[in-house]
Amino acid sequence: MIKPIVEIDGDEMARIVWHWVKERLIEPFVELKVEYYDLHIKIRDETNDRITIEAAEAIKRVGVGVKCATITPNAERVKEYGLKREWRSPNATIREILDGTIFRAPIVIRSVIPAVRFWKKPIVVARHAFGDIYSGTGIRFDDIGEAEIVYRSRLGREIRVKIGVFPGPGVLQAYYNLDRSIESFARAVFKYALMNNLDVWFAAKETISKVYDARFKEVFQEVFEGEFKEIFNEKGLKYEYYLIDDAYARAIRSEGGFVWAAKNYDGDVLSDMIAAAYSGSLAMMTSELLSPEAHYMSEAAHGTVQRHYYRYLKGEKTSTNPTAIIFAWSRALKRRGELDGSSELIEFAHTLEEAVKKTIEVDRVVTQDIAKVMEGQPSLVATTEEFIESIRKNLEHLYYHRLRGL
Repeated sequence: MIKPIVEIDGDEMARIVWHWVKERLIEPFVELKVEYYDLHIKIRDETNDRITIEAAEAIKRVGVGVKCATITPNAERVKEYGLKREWRSPNATIREILDGTIFRAPIVIRSVIPAVRFWKKPIVVARHAFGDIYSGTGIRFDDIGEAEIVYRSRLGREIRVKIGVFPGPGVLQAYYNLDRSIESFARAVFKYALMNNLDVWFAAKETISKVYDARFKEVFQEVFEGEFKEIFNEKGLKYEYYLIDDAYARAIRSEGGFVWAAKNYDGDVLSDMIAAAYSGSLAMMTSELLSPEAHYMSEAAHGTVQRHYYRYLKGEKTSTNPTAIIFAWSRALKRRGELDGSSELIEFAHTLEEAVKKTIEVDRVVTQDIAKVMEGQPSLVATTEEFIESIRKNLEHLYYHRLRGL
């Protein structure tokens, strides 16, 4: 490696598995250079979450990061870990600092048949990571009344829009987005599609949301026409806008193999649906963040696997699926290799992913979650460490044979 990768450590069982993967599948084969940031919940608490900001800034400086799953504390977690407060999601902080778009795609395994029989290739969900209901403000009201939205500019201009008159108790919510964020989202989507030679869909509902969704549609079209149309045409790639209900119907009938861009809430729901339909497990999904400036971070799509962690602390063996963690490392190494011009690092990343697939598809050694959905019977329902050891044997065989040119 020429330049380092920013390594961001995490919490609970994901943290344990993270180190097993790094020690057994990465370090024996790669002269790994990392800039290490520990985002364990206690360290975030001790630093008043400054460590999260430092990790994000490091990715901007270095270009590539790889992140373990982290706890986003609620009231129960505050009590469990003795925290000062409910710190915000590290993912949200990093996404905002990098102005990044999340790309999630299923890891397609031949022995796991998608629930949708037409799907042959991954559908990559590009989720806008800003605004929508995640930054919304809600009000609960108890009697008859009316509401309006008021916008006051710094220049003193005021816009008032009446929402309605309400005959009794209810709730309302307002949220926003920014043109610059939508533009960044569009650019990241089109750049990712070019990097991976994929068509792009964007789906919203501007026929109903005639201002909010309509602005997304306008910005995507403007960015595509002004910056990407020519190179898309040269590469034979397409950009299509669909109403979101039409997009769902078309996606079900498709064979997959495209980037589906969606607003923040839509993308949140869609990515979990895609994961469930392809393999039934977030542990079989990649998650990559790309900024308009091409800053990159890969991560495990799943959480910290709290239930398995408590069992691990009791000395019990678990069958936690490490595939998403392995692919987080492989994708970060691949990106580092692309930026540094290291064909050897890119080749290792591909070989590592191939070793995982061979373990599942050919050897039929799987973790418990995959055993429940795969076609036919597994040869072994493995513990996490047994599964990693099986991958290592395949990796050694594939990697050393390729080094010798066999």
